[in-house]
Amino acid sequence: MIPRKNKRSLQAGKLILKEGKRLFLTRCLFRNDIKRREDAISQVGVPTDDKNWPPIFPIIRHDIANEIPVHAQRLQYLAFATWLGIVLCLVFNVIAVIVCWIQGGGVKNFFLAIIYMLLGCPLSYVLWYRPLYRAMRTDSALNFGWFFMFYLLHLGFCIFAAIAPPVVFHGKSLTGIMAAIDVFSDHTVAGIFFFVGFGLFCLESLLSMWVLQKIYLYFRGHK
Repeated sequence: MIPRKNKRSLQAGKLILKEGKRLFLTRCLFRNDIKRREDAISQVGVPTDDKNWPPIFPIIRHDIANEIPVHAQRLQYLAFATWLGIVLCLVFNVIAVIVCWIQGGGVKNFFLAIIYMLLGCPLSYVLWYRPLYRAMRTDSALNFGWFFMFYLLHLGFCIFAAIAPPVVFHGKSLTGIMAAIDVFSDHTVAGIFFFVGFGLFCLESLLSMWVLQKIYLYFRGHK
């Protein structure tokens, strides 16, 4: 016969093994549940911090297809087009002013055009495009308000640039219609560049007005 003390020890050992097995199974199930949750999160496209844009040298996270609700993606793409548009306008503005400078224009206009580009491109992204991106993703009224405020400033700048009144250095730091006419009378090639820049700022202004109206209607209807 097995002594009573040894019998109790065996029973205690069996209980310990049983409890250990139960804990092991529980831990395995818990880990599997975590993995399933992570897989589900990745499938529905919950935002991550991985930078993916621009593709050549990623510096920001930008994934409209996976981070923005389907019903808002078209508006977000349109807003993105206006951001790319202002970048194009400011870059071409520098090129046109350089051509004007080569043909006898002032160097001060070149430095102003550079300042417009270096400040305008990142600030437009930070001040109005990124807030709209967050607003569409999270349905945040605060971000919508931030977007509307600075997008109106963006629109005002585009209209001002398309006109280019002779306020700062005769207005020739921007390729607006008034500057284009003035430059064309003295330098034909530079004037052509200025007229192209004027057309770009006009298109950007019209597209921005249309996008602003669409997003405002979306905001009013969504709320």
